[in-house]
Amino acid sequence: MSIWLYSAMLDPRIKFRHLQCFLEIARQGGISRAADALAITQPAASKALRELEDILAIRLFERSRKGIRLTRFGEVFLRHASASVMAIREGMESVAAARDRGGGVVTVGVLPNVGARLMPRALRLFKTSALETIVRVTTGSNAQLLDDLKRGGLDFVVARLVDPAEMIGLSFEHLYSEPLTLVVRMGHPLCGRTPFDLTAIERYPISLPLAGTVIRGDIDRFLIANGIRLPPDRVETISITFGRAHVLSGDAVWAVPRGGVMGDIAAGLLAELPIDRTPLEGSIGLAMRSDMPPSPLVAMLISTIREVAGEIREEG
Repeated sequence: MSIWLYSAMLDPRIKFRHLQCFLEIARQGGISRAADALAITQPAASKALRELEDILAIRLFERSRKGIRLTRFGEVFLRHASASVMAIREGMESVAAARDRGGGVVTVGVLPNVGARLMPRALRLFKTSALETIVRVTTGSNAQLLDDLKRGGLDFVVARLVDPAEMIGLSFEHLYSEPLTLVVRMGHPLCGRTPFDLTAIERYPISLPLAGTVIRGDIDRFLIANGIRLPPDRVETISITFGRAHVLSGDAVWAVPRGGVMGDIAAGLLAELPIDRTPLEGSIGLAMRSDMPPSPLVAMLISTIREVAGEIREEG
């Protein structure tokens, strides 16, 4: 942190409301939306931002007809303001939890497939040593979770490895590899076909990950490499709950991370199509902020996740 920024952050004129308003404007991309999110008036939000910019003697946002965006100084200030607000929020929550229950709070972001396989086992083990700790689990796409992590809304994320450009300010630790797979309901016309012709899936509806996600790019490349054209009847989702209901209720083929459906495969509800999943392997790991060491409780949960991930690697 520069001497200027360090001095600015220590300025007693900067209040929590200034930082909270600044972060919400950056998150929402506009003063009006930020005011609505904070349940304050737009003039109050504008005043808080103006006061903060006056104190710092810099412009934090550039205004245009299309809205506002962070300046270079605003980008720098965002990282440190996020860390400060998150530390205050965690401190308040931990004190309240310690007062009321003797525990603390950990906030984790997980991909839907990770939420189905890794996290339930990790949390059961974690709770044997930290029963009264509140663990808040948020699911979403890779991009959503990593953005929330950068802004200070999460302690860490269990995510899929993405391009280095998207990991600026974050560290990534590999836990295990997980492939995408193609599944159908048990009894589907494609079940048990020998030899299996992958192009046959063109005749059925298909359920795909959302466009723009890491796993959608993986499955698109796989289908193109195998000469598969996407059928017109398709839906897009990253919801394991919806995807499961959709594929069980008809003849759709579902492209999904394997960890999200292993239970249904083992139970005989879903069947995997016999494809080579090697090109669909992806790295699942821990994403953390490089500038913020984990608290003792967060470190304890991370250690538990590493232990369970080791078991998953052995299971294959």
